[in-house]
Amino acid sequence: MIRFDNVVLQYPQAPEPAVKGVSFDVPPGRITAVVGPNGSGKSTLVRALLGRLPLASGQIMLGDRPLSALDRRDVATQVAVVPQREEPVFPLPVPDYIALGRYPHGGPFSGRNAEDRAAIATAVQRADVAVFADRSTDQLSGGEWQRVRIARALAQGGQTLVLDEPTTFLDIAHEMAVFELLDALAREGQGILLVSHQLNLVARFADHIVLLHRGRIAAAGSPGDVMRGEVLERVYEWPLVVSRDPAIGAPVLVPLRGRGSR
Repeated sequence: MIRFDNVVLQYPQAPEPAVKGVSFDVPPGRITAVVGPNGSGKSTLVRALLGRLPLASGQIMLGDRPLSALDRRDVATQVAVVPQREEPVFPLPVPDYIALGRYPHGGPFSGRNAEDRAAIATAVQRADVAVFADRSTDQLSGGEWQRVRIARALAQGGQTLVLDEPTTFLDIAHEMAVFELLDALAREGQGILLVSHQLNLVARFADHIVLLHRGRIAAAGSPGDVMRGEVLERVYEWPLVVSRDPAIGAPVLVPLRGRGSR
């Protein structure tokens, strides 16, 4: 389990923290979604998990140990991360890129064992990327690249999967496929931390939503607790209404035309 405990994060030379005392848990067997407007601190939390931004104060716990006390390889065997932005330094064959997910479990000269090969094959199948096996990473579209990155994280394994905007560039079918996959992984016991702007899909699939606004938690709870018109309109500073999905009854955000528009 990942726990953010009163976390404060501040970029160098920034006049104020980007994240201001945020606390929430990412338990196993549940999709925890972090949502909010641009600049609210969502991706900053992921950067802190990756060790790219030190804590100003507070703690990030992995299980019963502070993240700061763990070796990065130890963290990587427990938590797989799909960051928002990533480009290989040089093109790689897609199978070799996916196999990089197994690196934390071995070493630079260990080679792939049967467990590695099985994890890679399962990841390829679950992310539906076998069709790209004969390509290199520079021959993929944005959506194809996103799916291959997810496959690498699945091959990495671990107790928790963290994804920052994983459906960027994906069409509707593949967007839904990713959310269905995350739902299946959570049902199998994996913890999922999802950062997303796709509020309506988050409301369908997430068990717990953390809504950030200007670095603080504006609301947290079930989709029904958080997806309320008066809360979302204040946070997103745009007129909207919240309705109900006719298929499953989940909350649905409907943005309205701007005030003064016809």
